Amino acid sequence: MPKLNRDGVELYYEVHGQGPPVLLTHGYSASSHMWAGQVAPFSERYKLITWDMRGHGRSDYPEDQTAYSEVATVADMAAILDAVGAEKAVIGGLSLGGYMSLAFHLAHPERTAALLIIDTGPGYRSDEPRAGWNATAIKRAERFEKDGLPPPGVGGAETRAAPHRNAIGLAKAARGMLTQHDARVINSLPGIRVPALVLAGADDRPFLAATDYMAAKIPGARKVIVPAAGHAANIDQPAAFNTAVLDFLNELQLEGA
Repeated sequence: MPKLNRDGVELYYEVHGQGPPVLLTHGYSASSHMWAGQVAPFSERYKLITWDMRGHGRSDYPEDQTAYSEVATVADMAAILDAVGAEKAVIGGLSLGGYMSLAFHLAHPERTAALLIIDTGPGYRSDEPRAGWNATAIKRAERFEKDGLPPPGVGGAETRAAPHRNAIGLAKAARGMLTQHDARVINSLPGIRVPALVLAGADDRPFLAATDYMAAKIPGARKVIVPAAGHAANIDQPAAFNTAVLDFLNELQLEGA
C-alpha cells in the first residue's frame, strides 16, 4: 500500500474502489484497520480512502513533539486527497477522526462534499471542561509513556488490533492532537453548509449528548443512533452502520457516482 512523504513524515494510506472519494479517519490509538468492515461495501460505488494518523499504525512516529497537532493532521488529510487526485471528498471519521473532520471542514470547506461524524464530540466552548478533557489526554499520554503498548486483545474494539510500532507516538499524539486549545471547531457547527450525517452507537453514552448537540447545531444534519453498538459503531454493528452511511451517501448524488 502507498505512503506519502509530507515534510519528512511518511503517512500510510489505502485506496479502495472507484467513484466519489470518501476519506475516513480513525480514532485516537486506533488505525486504518478499524475500517476493514467498510472496505468491500463502500468501494463498490465510492473511492474509499483510509489512512493512519502520524504516531499511529503504519505511519511515521516523529520524535519532535511539535510535529503532532490539529493543524498538521488537517494538512495531512489535504495532502492525502492531493495524492489520490481528489479535489473534493466526503470527509469523515470516528471520535478524534470525527473531530479532525470538522477541523478539516473549517479549514477547507471548498474541499468538503459532505461530513460523516461518528461517535464524536465537537470540543468545548468553555475553558474549564476543555481543561478537564486535556488533563485526561495527558494522563493517557503518561500511561503510554510508563506502560508501553497494551497486551494484544486489550482495549476497545477499534484499538485492540491496531498495528502500532510503539507507544511513544501515541503519547505524543495524545499531547499534541488529542488535546484542544480553543472553541473554533464547536463554534463552526452552525456555519456548516454541506450535508452531514451525525451517528453514534446507542451504548456510547459519553457521546450521545454531543451527538444530539451536533445534530441540532449543524443545519440539516441527519442523526442516526445505531442500536446495540458502543463507541465503535462500525465494528459493533457493521451491517446497520454500513446501511445508514451508504443510504446517506447514495442520496447525495455525488459527482462521479
